[in-house]
Amino acid sequence: MPRQIWDISPAIHPQAPVFPGDTPYSQQWCATIGPGCPVNVSAITLSPHVGAHADAPLHYDAAGASIGAVDLNAFLGPCRVIHALGCGPLIEWRHIAHAISADLPARVLVRTYEKAPTAWDPDLAAYAPETVQRLADLDVKLIGIDTASIDPATSKQLPSHMVIRQRDLRVLENLVLDEVAEGDYELIALPLKLTQADASPVRAVLRALG
Repeated sequence: MPRQIWDISPAIHPQAPVFPGDTPYSQQWCATIGPGCPVNVSAITLSPHVGAHADAPLHYDAAGASIGAVDLNAFLGPCRVIHALGCGPLIEWRHIAHAISADLPARVLVRTYEKAPTAWDPDLAAYAPETVQRLADLDVKLIGIDTASIDPATSKQLPSHMVIRQRDLRVLENLVLDEVAEGDYELIALPLKLTQADASPVRAVLRALG
């Protein structure tokens, strides 16, 4: 029997929320089916941070790798979904400690919302940098979150981004975990091979472990 799949990517459309000042999604038709034209062809404009996305080191490090140069292994494999509902502005270790065990997978996704927002949330929850450090100490290679950033929206120092830079972790943001129970899954969230970009949209899914 096919293994169950959970789509944890938000829909991308012109009203999809973006970080203030970022480029929203827009689309135009370059060709449409009609006399003399057998196909529809569109052109899209968007920030690579729209919807579910993977940040590249280039996003937070001027000398960092583009998303097209990042190894894909972190974005594919066993992961653990942990609920930290009502955690407040920062996901502290006490909010996720109940789900930490000796068999922790190399990928951790944290749910903070009861229901994913449909508009920009200036009060989004983020990771405390100490939490990221402790996950890295446990050999976690990728962290994910259901908000738009692993740092608070108003942060200029980006301490959690600095931790993932120092510890060489990968990150997924803007996931939708509303329908996902705590537990272990297979994560599939491959970024596009954009050779100069600081991030890439992903179609993030979870699959039941076989």
